[in-house]
Amino acid sequence: MAIPITNALLSTAVALFLFTSALASSDVPFIVTHKKASLNRLKSGAERVLVSIDIYNQGSSTAYDVSLSDETWPRDIFDVVSGNTSKSWERLDAGGIISHSFELEGKEKLLFNGAPALITFRIPTKAALQESYSTPIFPLDVLADRPPEKKFEWRLLAKYGSLISVVSIVVLFVYLVATPSKSGAAKGSKKKR
Repeated sequence: MAIPITNALLSTAVALFLFTSALASSDVPFIVTHKKASLNRLKSGAERVLVSIDIYNQGSSTAYDVSLSDETWPRDIFDVVSGNTSKSWERLDAGGIISHSFELEGKEKLLFNGAPALITFRIPTKAALQESYSTPIFPLDVLADRPPEKKFEWRLLAKYGSLISVVSIVVLFVYLVATPSKSGAAKGSKKKR
């Protein structure tokens, strides 16, 4: 009784292994998309959002009719300054990378949570379009009240730099003169013996 159950389990495991290895070695594209967004405050007080989307084909075959659509930026909150939020390419070869970027300008002060971008592509062996989504972005605090960045004050260095240098040299000299040398102490102990 135990032998037929063991044979059935073994044959099921072998069939499952063969099925998954056939799927793993199948000739299809595998699309991975990374979406990044960064804020840039202008001197005029406006804030721009630079969006960069990288599409990678990690599969073993070419993806055709690749289309990117990132319509998650509401028109009443953001103006498109440069580029387009959607783009199409004829193909993306296996191991290939496509990059697309566009720039937006924020109109309102808010914490914006953007959704992933949609990528559609065609596989020659299937009639239906395939879909892939990008990574989501971190929440963007558009037009937030931020304290100004404190930059290094070069004029303070120009004003007090020479004084600091002279004081440092004097302190180093006093330290060297006041500290007994170790080699002199070792020689003195040898002479006493």
